[in-house]
This record gives sequence, C-alpha cells and structure tokens, in this order.
Amino acid sequence: MTATTQSTQERNELHRAIWQIANDLRGSVDGWDFKSYVLGMLFYRFISENLTTYINTEEKKAGAPADFSYANISDEDAETGRDVTVKEKGFYILPSELFENVRRNAKNDENLNEILSTVFKNIEASAKGAESEDDFKGLFADIDVNSPKLGNTVKSRNEKLVKILDAIGELCFGDFVGNAIDAFGDAYEFLMTMYASNAGKSGGEFFTPQEVSELLARITVLGKKSVNKVYDPACGSGSLLLKFAKVLGKDKVRQGFYGQEINLTTYNLCRINMFLHDVNYDKFDIALGDTLTEPAHWDDEPFDAIVSNPPYSIKWAGADNATLINDPRYSPAGVLAPKSKADLAFTMHMLHWLSTEGVAAIVEFPGVLYRGGAEQKIRRYLIENNFIDTVIQLPPDLFFGTTIATCIIVLKKSKKDNAVFFVDASAECVRGGNKNKLSPENIEKILSAYAERKDVEHFSKLVPAAEILENGCNISVSSYVEQEDTREEIDIAKLNAEIETIVAREQQLREEINKIIAEIEGEK
Repeated sequence: MTATTQSTQERNELHRAIWQIANDLRGSVDGWDFKSYVLGMLFYRFISENLTTYINTEEKKAGAPADFSYANISDEDAETGRDVTVKEKGFYILPSELFENVRRNAKNDENLNEILSTVFKNIEASAKGAESEDDFKGLFADIDVNSPKLGNTVKSRNEKLVKILDAIGELCFGDFVGNAIDAFGDAYEFLMTMYASNAGKSGGEFFTPQEVSELLARITVLGKKSVNKVYDPACGSGSLLLKFAKVLGKDKVRQGFYGQEINLTTYNLCRINMFLHDVNYDKFDIALGDTLTEPAHWDDEPFDAIVSNPPYSIKWAGADNATLINDPRYSPAGVLAPKSKADLAFTMHMLHWLSTEGVAAIVEFPGVLYRGGAEQKIRRYLIENNFIDTVIQLPPDLFFGTTIATCIIVLKKSKKDNAVFFVDASAECVRGGNKNKLSPENIEKILSAYAERKDVEHFSKLVPAAEILENGCNISVSSYVEQEDTREEIDIAKLNAEIETIVAREQQLREEINKIIAEIEGEK
C-alpha cells in the first residue's frame, strides 16, 4: 500500500468517525448550533497537544530525560515557562487544564461545566498583554458549557460534555508531528463542509467548497513559487485563505494570511481554523468588522494574492454615507455601487488593495456582469483602465445554500494585452451527492485555458476591450463565447420525403379499408 493510499484511507476513516460523532451527540441540539461544541472541543484538543509537543521538544533539547511529559508535571513547576512559551506560541495552558487531563477526570467531576468554562477563560487570558491577544480574544465565546441546549440540568449538561470530550479524545489523528494528512485541519474542513451542506442557506453563507477554493488560489499564484501575503476581505471561516497553505505551503506565504469578517461567530471559526491548520498566531491577522466601511488592514496592503467569495448582492451604506465617494478605494470609478447591491464595492476594494504584480480572483453574482446603472459605470472604469483580466462562467449549484451559476472575475494591474479573456466553464462539473462539484480534471482544464489565453470554439475567447465597450460594457461570458448547439441536425428534404411516403401509405391503407367496408356492406 502506498503512503498516499494509506493517507486517503486514514482520512476517510477519520471523516466517518467524525460524522458519526456529530450524529450521535447531536440529540436535541440543532446541528448547526452543535458544530460550535464539536469544533470547539476539537480546537481545545489541538492546542493542548500542540503546546505539549512544543514544550516536550524544547525541554528535551535542553537536557530533560527522554520520558519527560509536560502533561505530568505540576502547575506550579509549569508556571516558570509561561512567559517564554507565550512569546513563541501566543498562549499557555497549565498541565491540569490540558485536554487529556480534563478528559481523564471528566466523568467523575460534578463541576465539569465550570471547570471547562474556567479553562477556556484561562487560555484566552494567557494571551492578554501579548502580541497574540487579539488572536485569542473570544475564541471560546460560542462554546457555552452552561447552555440549556446541552440539557435541562447541570448533570445532563455534564453528561453531554463528557460524551463530547470522549468522542473527540478517541479520534485517531496519528503522529502529531509531521502528520501527512494535516489531520486536525482536515477534520475541521470536513465537519464544516458536512454541516454547511446539511444546514442549507444559513450554513453555506461563509463556507466556500474546497475545490472552488483550490481553483481561486491556483489562479492567483499561477507561475509563482511564493507570495508576500494573501488576503480575503470577506473571509468567512477562512477556507479560501488556507488553500494557499496547501497550494504553495505555509512557508511560501512569507508574511502570512490576512482577512476580515463581519459575523462574530464566523470570525471566531476562522481564527480557530487557522490554529487547527497549524498557522501560528504571528502568521495570520483576521479582523472583525465591516470591510466596506471600516477596513482593518490599511497599513498592510497591498497584497500579492487576493481571493474572495463575498456575499451576493447585499445591502451596504453606499450613497447614504457621504464620505464613501471620497474613499480612495471607490472614488476612481466616480460612482458607488448601488445601496442594494454591494458586489462591485467589494470588487473596487480588492482592486485598490492589490499589488502592482498581484492577482485577485473573486466569485461574483452573475448580475454584476451585465446590470446597468452605477454597476455599468464601474465596469466601464474597470475595462477602460484594463483591470479585468479574465471572466470565468462557473457551473450552477456549486455552492451551499444557492443553486445559481456564479462566475469568477480575475483582476490584474499589469496586463500584457488590452483584452478580456472569457471562459465558459458552465459544463465543467460532476455531480457529487446533492451538489455539483469541480473535479480535478475540470480544474485543470479551466486553469490551462486561463494560462494559455487562446480561443477555443464554444469554450473560450479573447475579446478586445474596445469591443466590450461598444457592447455596453457587458462582460457576461455568453455574450462572447457561443454555446455549442447540441440539437440534432435535421435534413429537411429527407424529412419531407419521409412525410410524403407516410401520407401515401396512409392513403393506400384508407382505400383498402374503404374497399373492405364496401365488400362487407355488399354481402348484407
């Protein structure tokens, strides 16, 4: 058995075990709410083992015996290493508060809910005053160990918490160091995918399917071995940003992962996701707030690679905020995106924060490609200044919570031609469960077309900017790439001949029937 086959089998086994846990433990707690407990405990186990492995390694380097284990020393002895560890890891957990030690005593502890509450507060407090404070603040806010959703009494809540601790503790992640399948992060992504697909619209708002994330990331880094930093202004749970860690490698994103998210719960999920993928606190900067009106990373832009799947056609302040028309992100277009449709406000924001040699790949609602009014004026600005590199039409039903056929707009500030490349990838998908998916072959075909920038009948076309301007700045793919006519070609002459034959035969049969009827009547 190859290492790859073994890893795939391990991953599949892990996925089955995780989903079984989620179903077994869910009970009266709604699945989408219950994810906070499953994912939160998964995170608690991860940082406990991450810290233990780090301290054990450092202590043994310093001469500690081979059987040294941080989990077995006293809290008093552990306090001596707090400051230096927080500076490196960003947080600290005393031995008695490690996942494995809390779990060991959980079944017999009547105060388990309060102990867990204290542990979570202590972990967040360990980062107070450190550079990592903002990265840990509120991380456990959504794990309410006293919630009636867990049970009507303290005893029933604790019984549920014991089940969760045991279930997460029994998951086999293999060797923590150098884990080939990135088990903790992979477990998180799997749970998020399953919860999103089962939660409908409310669950899919902030989770981009993994294969779409891969396509976007690979578009922005095509031909590059590394980038300075990556950015997503509507980062959701961070799945798009973290694709760069897999496509390039964490160390190849030199200055780290940047993002902003307006929803508090999702913001917490994103930071947890970073840690679960072993991205250290000093390598990510995720902010909470409204990107369009209160962007958090002015001092960090520009970015080499920007990817995003912003919310489709949501309301925003727009013209109601008199200062926005003078905002350097929006003012170049001379007009703001409509108050009822913020799509192109996100696009203008990303364009402004894109580096000269950078690439932005944005999932867009199809209406932004052809709608009139202010959006048409913004498209005109983008086309006249040669910022739109490529428009890719995606298949329908790729995303959780919607069946619409979205598209990808690729922005660049340093293009080699004054044209837009259109790709009709609406048929590039396979059916997986109740959704369409991009297969590896689909992704490669789209990427190859994007890289080659050549006309392919019924699939791709390079269109001069002048032609697009003449066409009312319409950048809908179907306006330039003619779809293949799959209807059967009909030979009219042959069809007419067949009809004549049928009519003649019908007439002959009618005459024969009339003859038979006449004979019968004559016999009477």
